[in-house]
Amino acid sequence: MENRKLALITGLIIILEICLQYRWGFCDVVLMRESDRFEYIAQPNQSRFRFGKRIRYNEYSMRSDRLLPSDNIRILGFGDSVLNGGMKTDQDSIATSIIERVLDRQYSEHSIRCLNISCENWSPDNCFAYMEEYGDFDASMIFLVVSSHNVYDSMDFRKTVDVHPNFPSKQSLSAIYEMGEHLVSRIFAKKRNVPHHTVNNSNTFNPGFQSFHLYTQKKDIPLLIYLHPDREEVINGRYDARGEEIIQFCRDNGILLIDGLKYEDISCYEDTIHLNDRGQRIMANALLPEIKKLLEMGVLKKNL
Repeated sequence: MENRKLALITGLIIILEICLQYRWGFCDVVLMRESDRFEYIAQPNQSRFRFGKRIRYNEYSMRSDRLLPSDNIRILGFGDSVLNGGMKTDQDSIATSIIERVLDRQYSEHSIRCLNISCENWSPDNCFAYMEEYGDFDASMIFLVVSSHNVYDSMDFRKTVDVHPNFPSKQSLSAIYEMGEHLVSRIFAKKRNVPHHTVNNSNTFNPGFQSFHLYTQKKDIPLLIYLHPDREEVINGRYDARGEEIIQFCRDNGILLIDGLKYEDISCYEDTIHLNDRGQRIMANALLPEIKKLLEMGVLKKNL
């Protein structure tokens, strides 16, 4: 009898392990690596299937397909977890994938790429440090997706990889163990009232904004900024003081700003800051007219 019970328990554990791995994607998490230039980033060349969502990173740790010599136009999209979409958003549903598909249909005679260079908790200084490391990939255009919290959220190089549960460098050996670990971390985070989006507050306006402005001016690359409101700003119908600083920075420097408050509503949100699939489509649809306008004006056609 005892042997039967042991066999039954063992069998149930094996079935649970298999289901967690192959149905829900445990032990198939996006792996991260540390960087002495931009703190951390996804490891390159990853293809994951997590909670029914497909997630891919190319050879440059972009959440995009591989770069090809035949790419005529490359549009670089920089941002944090909002642009990245995280593990809750399928590869085909992130805004950059939507933009790329639409442009491919409408300009089918050319190879136009919209590349997703993003990572959780990144701010413009992380993004610019990445571009300093890898170059601009002959970009025809650059856009930043930012939120109010990015204004004073600057790099501080606190150890994050293999410390924060969202930043592992290797897969767990067991799906059951991983599930338990995540449940425990979530429970303790709630008890400590730890926010999902950690901000490294400083007293200085994030230098990445100015770095992108000066770089794109020097290189004659069009730059635009998409200001994404958080859920509370949508409810209030206005940005907080930090968001207003971003708006003023764009006015002072002649940078095209897309105001997310004009497009997003409560139904766009996965939580307090991240977009669901509908929100990703809305953000893509807000960016597309300005991108196509530049194409049609000939600013980008010089690379066709």
